[in-house]
Amino acid sequence: MSLIDNPYTEKHCEVVKLFLAQPVSTELVDRLIDAFCKEHHLVRATLEFSVIYNPRLVGGFAFYYCGKIYDYSVQQRMDQMTETISAVMTKSVSKEMPNTADELYSQLSSQLKQFELDKAEPIVHEAGTVLRVSDGIAHIEGLAGCAYNELLIFESGAEALALNLDEFEIGAALLSDADNVTAGSICRTTGRIISVPVGDQLLGRVINALGEPIDNLGPIDSMNERPLESPAASVVDREPVTVPLYTGITAIDAMTPIGRGQRELIIGDRQTGKTTIALNTILNQANENVKCVYVAIGQKLSTVASIVNTLKRNNALKYTTVVVAGAAEMATMQYLAPYAGAAVAEHWLYQGEDVLIVYDDLSKHAQAYRNISLLLRRPPGREAFPGDIFYLHSRLLERAARLNTANGGGSLTALPIVETLSGDISAYIPTNLISITDGQIYLEIDLFFAGQRPAINVGLSVSRVGGNAQTKAMKQVAGTLRLNLAQYTEIASFSQFASNLDKDTREQLSQGKSIMEVLKQPRNQARTAAESIILLDSANLGLFTKLESEDIPDCVNFILTEMRAHDAALLLAITVSKEYSSASKTQAINRITAIIEDFLVKTGKRQAHDPVI
Repeated sequence: MSLIDNPYTEKHCEVVKLFLAQPVSTELVDRLIDAFCKEHHLVRATLEFSVIYNPRLVGGFAFYYCGKIYDYSVQQRMDQMTETISAVMTKSVSKEMPNTADELYSQLSSQLKQFELDKAEPIVHEAGTVLRVSDGIAHIEGLAGCAYNELLIFESGAEALALNLDEFEIGAALLSDADNVTAGSICRTTGRIISVPVGDQLLGRVINALGEPIDNLGPIDSMNERPLESPAASVVDREPVTVPLYTGITAIDAMTPIGRGQRELIIGDRQTGKTTIALNTILNQANENVKCVYVAIGQKLSTVASIVNTLKRNNALKYTTVVVAGAAEMATMQYLAPYAGAAVAEHWLYQGEDVLIVYDDLSKHAQAYRNISLLLRRPPGREAFPGDIFYLHSRLLERAARLNTANGGGSLTALPIVETLSGDISAYIPTNLISITDGQIYLEIDLFFAGQRPAINVGLSVSRVGGNAQTKAMKQVAGTLRLNLAQYTEIASFSQFASNLDKDTREQLSQGKSIMEVLKQPRNQARTAAESIILLDSANLGLFTKLESEDIPDCVNFILTEMRAHDAALLLAITVSKEYSSASKTQAINRITAIIEDFLVKTGKRQAHDPVI
């Protein structure tokens, strides 16, 4: 449908609006109107004219007529000049052109000649009129050539995102300054898809969903931008996930390993430690050459401030970017935040670097999208979510990948978080995300309140990458660990009904309890892979059954302190070789046995019963 075929433009071709930066004389207004009518072959007597003052123009003027804006303003020329300079500088930085001072000057001079204001032609934009505004959604008449996800600008300076493209009407979600957008406001297209700045300049910064800094540390000096939405890497550009990404959490690294390029869902009720696991993983990347992006969606700003402070205290903010769309922000910002984080992370991915991104959490992201969709009058489906709610998350999480060497060999690992209600993992959004991701870490609230933290349910947690993302050393102890825990869980469920248990059963129960205690881990206290291997092997061999259950966590901390101080060579040998040789195993077991004995002596404890050998 052409612009002229639209009944909206036929109706509005009888009205001309003149926008001025400041009040001018009536004589000058008449001269401008006469010149515009002459230029466009209009008869002034047949038209209705109105004059509107808008300081945002800085200088000059603009006409609105027949669904178009003819912009002669200084602000528009300044914006165009800024875009041109940015484009030239970006080419220089990316080595597409020589960047000596003389060549840069020549390029800029030739590009800026077109911006002589006395010779400038008007910049023409397609424009429309706001019909109604409510709850952050503007319905706009006109804009027949508007594209999906195109950025729109209102005369007040407010911005919106085009989401509904109906026959004669556009549904747009406001991004800012919603109070100054009213019925009758003029809105124009920009020809731009929403994008955010990217690059190393964002490390250590806190930004919103539009890439604007909100940490009071000044503007972000980045010459590169990336659209929020972009196609995921194709199958031929990827390679299998085989390199581990250690979380520093023994239970996860051993039983639900995460590989670089994997998507591992963290799922559980509220207040069960989901964010803590994600933060621990970020903190553990300090010496792993992995950049991190943390996306906070719909959270209280006090919670986000606490997370940022935790990253600062542990020197992790220097390799992390935090993207925030708080609970008080518009639903549109919460909808865009994960895509903004993915765009920031993808820049490093295609530079051949390893990146970790955390989405905290996608339950609130889905709710924000549901709110927008209902306000746009899209048909509701199950739980009132729109029909494309699965695609909302699948296109986001598919951007996680490990690229092959021909494409730089980078990786983007995604840790999406989703909240359940009363442990119901069969709800709509959780089941969607379980089917999209490559495994899940399920946190059970009963385990959490029983003191088992992290409260990982071993039976429901799984990594579909599995042993492919584990070293040979970790595989050696992980298989035995799962078997021992499975036996312990089965025996423990039946032992509560039995009064007399044989010796073997009691020993299995004792060993299972000791393993569960070893798997307990305080928040923000990461363990290296070598430390986890030695601890788990010792637990599998029953070395901790000498101790009472309540003493095991203190003993584990004592062991880690002693080994870090006196056994760095052993830990380094396991880390470098990625194998747990018989010699290393013998040395480690002898050392752990000695440290446990030392712990018993120093604490004045007595052995509860003979150890199982």
